[in-house]
Amino acid sequence: MARMDATIQSIRDDFALLDEWEDRYRYVIDLGAALPPFPEAGRTDANKVPGCVSQVWLTKEVGSGADPVIRFEGDSDAHIVRGLVAIILALFSGRRASEIVETDAEAALREFGLVEHLSPQRANGLRSMVRRIRQDAGAALAGAGSA
Repeated sequence: MARMDATIQSIRDDFALLDEWEDRYRYVIDLGAALPPFPEAGRTDANKVPGCVSQVWLTKEVGSGADPVIRFEGDSDAHIVRGLVAIILALFSGRRASEIVETDAEAALREFGLVEHLSPQRANGLRSMVRRIRQDAGAALAGAGSA
């Protein structure tokens, strides 16, 4: 069973123990089920991630400073996508904007073998989530530099 406080390393470790893709899919769904409840107020068009077949919402809380820590929350109306949101949040949330911008999400996701085992639409949706998070981090860095 997935933990609510799953880190990207704990997810990697758990994934490595699962040999069958059916078990891995179940684990991804469990990760999504372990996400904290997403506030209804966050389900707005502004928070919706374009390019996802399922509905996906991401909110952010940007800390202060020149390289702020950014915390993300997310949700989806599809179980498997909610699990993918959980993996993306484990990879990015709670990190400094500069780390987020520099993180090679594609390489991290390749480690899991996820992109090859997702439909093209889901893989594109995953890339859209990563793009949105990186844009938010870039905007936070640019905003801090002009303040």
